[in-house]
Amino acid sequence: MPSVKSYAAQSAETPLAPYTIVRRDPKPHDVQIQILYCGVCHSDLHTARGEWGGTVYPCVPGHEIVGKVTAVGSHVKKFKVGDLAGVGCLVDSCRECDNCKDGLEQYCSNGMVGTYNGQEKDGSGNTYGGYSKSIVTHEDFVLRISDKLPLEAVAPLLCAGITTYSPLRHWKVGKGTRVAVLGLGGLGHMGVKLAAAMGAEVTMLSHSPSKEKDAKRLGAHNFVLTSDAAQTKAVTGYFDFILDTVSADHDYNFYLGLLRTNGTMVCVGAPPSPATIPAFNIIFGRKSFAGSLIGGIPETQEMLDFCAEHNIVSDVEVIAIRDINEAYERMLKGDVRYRFVIDMATL
Repeated sequence: MPSVKSYAAQSAETPLAPYTIVRRDPKPHDVQIQILYCGVCHSDLHTARGEWGGTVYPCVPGHEIVGKVTAVGSHVKKFKVGDLAGVGCLVDSCRECDNCKDGLEQYCSNGMVGTYNGQEKDGSGNTYGGYSKSIVTHEDFVLRISDKLPLEAVAPLLCAGITTYSPLRHWKVGKGTRVAVLGLGGLGHMGVKLAAAMGAEVTMLSHSPSKEKDAKRLGAHNFVLTSDAAQTKAVTGYFDFILDTVSADHDYNFYLGLLRTNGTMVCVGAPPSPATIPAFNIIFGRKSFAGSLIGGIPETQEMLDFCAEHNIVSDVEVIAIRDINEAYERMLKGDVRYRFVIDMATL
């Protein structure tokens, strides 16, 4: 079993630092990928620092992985050496429950296996993510990557892209849909691009007037400053769908008021405090408040193909692996437009 260079957190209090891990030799259905780029997600930071609980150390984060196939198992049919390939947020599931059979592996009834900080189904130990030189994954959880787009900007699609694409597709956003995207960050900027490409009328909701120019550059047709009472009054009861990407505490009820009858607000951010929503705020108007988690493998491939067809990628800042701890601090301050990506050649 080969030794592989990586960056890992040894505890919740220590910064990420060089660490050597062991990857398995490819099994008959495995694909080995040389990692070229790995996106940096807020989940990486929260897990590395133990903020969500359950972190197993040493922890090697990273679930926005793109690279080149360097070896395949004897039974692999979907990939060959030299292909571009990606690995997203999960690397296994039970394959047998109703959700898995429906291509919804992210909701596996028996628990999906996360790309990092997950437990391998065969009991062989903890999974290590993309802050490393290579990864070995069952072909069923490897994704085809187009050569039409810049790889470094494709990487965040494996999390930020599918996290926003999945709810837009599930709730059938398209031409004639009035969509609002709440929060212009790593998730929000992808939500704007994707909803616009699907043909929706897209409005950015933000408390920062400085975000208007960028929102419209990304594809938003309208901008509403949420601290301006006149602007928010003008869109009260207006939207069919609100994609809420905010991970800080905020007033859900205020935004539910912007939905029209039968409208839906979907939470893809993860605020730390429980939501308090009076029943009457959804009863009157038959409104829905829902959540969504990444996507299954078929839908993630669909998203990648959609992005290749419509020339959609993330706006990224490429960094060296040695700068990952500084990147975490900048990410907490919102000092990135809009996603960090590690050039793994720097490891």
